[in-house]
Amino acid sequence: MNKLFREMTGLLEMGESFVVATIFDKSGSAPRTAGTKMVVRPDGSILGTIGGGRLEAAAIKLAQEAMGSRRTMLQSFDLTGEDVAGMDMICGGKGEILLDYIDAGDENNRIIAEQIVKTLDRREKAWLITVLNNNGTDSYLSRQQCLVKADGILVGKVDADPYLLAKLITGPAKISIHAEVLANQRILVEPVRYGGIVYIFGAGHVSQKIAPLAETVGFKTVVLDDRDEYANRKRFTGPTEIILLAAYERLPELAVDEDSYIVIVTRGHLYDKTVLEQVLRTRAGYIGMIGSRRKRDKIFEALLAQGWTRQDLDRVYSPIGMAIDAETPEELAVSIVGELIKVRAERENGAKKENNGSDTCCRLFVPDGEI
Repeated sequence: MNKLFREMTGLLEMGESFVVATIFDKSGSAPRTAGTKMVVRPDGSILGTIGGGRLEAAAIKLAQEAMGSRRTMLQSFDLTGEDVAGMDMICGGKGEILLDYIDAGDENNRIIAEQIVKTLDRREKAWLITVLNNNGTDSYLSRQQCLVKADGILVGKVDADPYLLAKLITGPAKISIHAEVLANQRILVEPVRYGGIVYIFGAGHVSQKIAPLAETVGFKTVVLDDRDEYANRKRFTGPTEIILLAAYERLPELAVDEDSYIVIVTRGHLYDKTVLEQVLRTRAGYIGMIGSRRKRDKIFEALLAQGWTRQDLDRVYSPIGMAIDAETPEELAVSIVGELIKVRAERENGAKKENNGSDTCCRLFVPDGEI
């Protein structure tokens, strides 16, 4: 998100107007891609993606219409089964897409974009509020927009009840994009926060459940594996990034920092130690390794013999996950992502690491040695 808003700020500084396409929910359960954005420039080129396929092509065409009219549009969509699989959506692939015309001549747009970039750079939170008014005469909408910062300061102006805005940002929009309908107004609330990036080493059954669940709670996910029959778009759809490794022994250079979360779930535990001794050299804010205490202790003993210290190993959450007696891949994903959420919240609040010591994965039946 930071990169996209930085690019938007750059376009506005150059005096270039554009359209931002944003997917969001119409009612009920939201698509997992809700909140995904794409910038469409006047020449039809794009920055970012909303998943490709028929929806993205239609969005680009509609964005050019919005660009020509210099107006904002709202378009419902209902994708076919094939399209839904490609976009990795639930609830039948239904939703709405906002095609928001961003006028470079409007100072409010530039100020809000700049403030969003600063918020993300500082690892702070804010909420982008878009108020859409339908006058009932055509498919275009008038729009107002502001940014509500975590300290309550409002950047920009909207014609809306401050009490209502406060209520909206403490509701569902705390973690995901949310829309409300009030009379002839649609109010779209988007959380602006750096959710962190989860690197999942291993593309087996558990990883296949972790990635989409982590995405729904604001994490960006990257899955890494050395098998192309597992690390592929058929198994990991949606926004998850896939990296096919040449070998676990030589991991590629990754942008791992304090806001990075490492989840080690390699097949049959074959490469857990190999990955662990490499990621321990990074500044990752979280390192979790699947398996039992006995398996963990065996790996730790080997690493201590190699010169690693007990302080180094204290960084590792193992056994991984919350203590909920998880057994199935789905339950294990809930356990692991729950721990990721907990650690993220503790880090935001300045708390220290507390490993629950759960025995996650001890009871999982793993066919053919896969995880």
